Amino acid sequence: MASLRSAAHLFRPVLLVVATLLAATLALPQGAKAQRHPSPPELKKLPEPPAKLPKVGADRTRGLDFLFGALKAAPDEASAKHVEARIWALWAQTSSDTTALLMSRSKAALDAGKTEVALKLLDSVVKLRPDYLEGWNRRATLYYLQNDYTHSLRDIEQVLVREPRHFGALAGLGMIMQDLGDDKRALDAFRKALAVNPHLDKVPELVKTLTEKVEGRDI
Repeated sequence: MASLRSAAHLFRPVLLVVATLLAATLALPQGAKAQRHPSPPELKKLPEPPAKLPKVGADRTRGLDFLFGALKAAPDEASAKHVEARIWALWAQTSSDTTALLMSRSKAALDAGKTEVALKLLDSVVKLRPDYLEGWNRRATLYYLQNDYTHSLRDIEQVLVREPRHFGALAGLGMIMQDLGDDKRALDAFRKALAVNPHLDKVPELVKTLTEKVEGRDI
């Protein structure tokens, strides 16, 4: 619990940024939810769990603390991806059969191109289990893919309140900020995502590009 409080303190500025950007987004005129600076298609995909997740034990908090330490210390990409998959598995874990079924059906609906059905199923998840992290995260991702940044930011805030180390949500926050033209805050979010998970795909390249853009090239 102490480590979780410490992590929450570390990422409190990110939560304030989410709230600030959300307020600014709500103040935009109708239609402003669309991207101002669209991400290249290959960068639009957010970090997500692998198709097949490993089985994990029930000691969730202690397990996550250990795994986040192992993720930072991973000696190579293969080891890091193995640890990352276990973290995703713990996040996805639920004791509710109903929640598990709704999550499964929402994924199937999304895979079938039935976005609105997937969204309604995720609405049911967050209403049924507001403490379930991945319900919020999955819905934030779906809103992001629809360019609905107002609702995506709201859900990202819910994710980060519950798990400040959620590198997927932090990366999503960075992408939204970049799309809205706020490169400085995008860089901050991407750096925090990498501080948690140094092995995120494409994020190091984004940090490099944005660092040069925001802070200038080293002379």
